[in-house]
Amino acid sequence: MTTGNGYEAYEGAGELLRALSAPIRVAIVTELAGGERCVHELVETLGAPQPLVSQHLRVLRGAGVVRGSRRGREIAYALVDEHVAHIVADAVSHAREAR
Repeated sequence: MTTGNGYEAYEGAGELLRALSAPIRVAIVTELAGGERCVHELVETLGAPQPLVSQHLRVLRGAGVVRGSRRGREIAYALVDEHVAHIVADAVSHAREAR
């Protein structure tokens, strides 16, 4: 394995993939690829309990995948970088092909 800056990129990629390792996080990123969403919108779309969605958004935010901005009394979440949406879309597409 290479050392130096190249390896740091692999570490960063590993951290990103770990952040995306839960199916609900993949679903959240897929939803956010279509634009900003508040927690209640994600809960409604995904059919998951609000505490679970909030917990996974916290993980994605900590990994730098999503950011939140205040929208009145709510926080709207959006992807920080569209590259992540492409990675997730490709992974989902690949998983569907493999079946």
